[in-house]
Amino acid sequence: MVGRVGADGGVGPLSALLEPERLAGPVLDAARGLLGAVLEVDSPQGTVAVTLSEVEAYGGPVDPASHAFRGRTPRNAVMFGPAGHLYVYFVYGMHWCCNVVCGPDGQASAVLLRGGRVVDGIELARSRRSTARTDVDLARGPARLATALGLAAPANGAYLLDPASPIRLGVGSPVADSAVRRGPRVGVAAAGELPWRLWVADDPTVSAYRAGTRRRRT
Repeated sequence: MVGRVGADGGVGPLSALLEPERLAGPVLDAARGLLGAVLEVDSPQGTVAVTLSEVEAYGGPVDPASHAFRGRTPRNAVMFGPAGHLYVYFVYGMHWCCNVVCGPDGQASAVLLRGGRVVDGIELARSRRSTARTDVDLARGPARLATALGLAAPANGAYLLDPASPIRLGVGSPVADSAVRRGPRVGVAAAGELPWRLWVADDPTVSAYRAGTRRRRT
């Protein structure tokens, strides 16, 4: 068991780390297990925690949308395991996104963390996401989630299942199967039709769907 005493004297939302077995199997199973989990990040400014409401699976060499589709590179090496590490990447030259590595060691797969609700450190999250109109928008979308948590390049490769780590992945609250929805991935052109995005039904922190488009080469 792990726990953190907050400024108000209470224990933070992370009471137990996620079991490694929940991330070691097929990527869709791992994605399902991440709904309701809590990602908690310590920094010099304080701690922010988010309960995950939306995730998106990427299957490595069998998935043309995956960063690992064409094999190992310095950029995607973390994806090849072992499971339980954080894979952070820069997109569109302006945003950081974070993924949880899953599957057997050596077989690259990861789950993109697309959205969630800030459950601890909300004032710090607000300061990082000063353009958010409401608290619902603080971590609604993968780039917003990473920003609210203060995650960027230095977090790449962090092990999430160590109680001593500054970035920890906790069990959180279970989500009933009846509350889980699946659909196509957001903004993905290659294999975007795969129903590999999972989210909690009727949760306001789930991002809006946007179909992917192929860019023309010039």
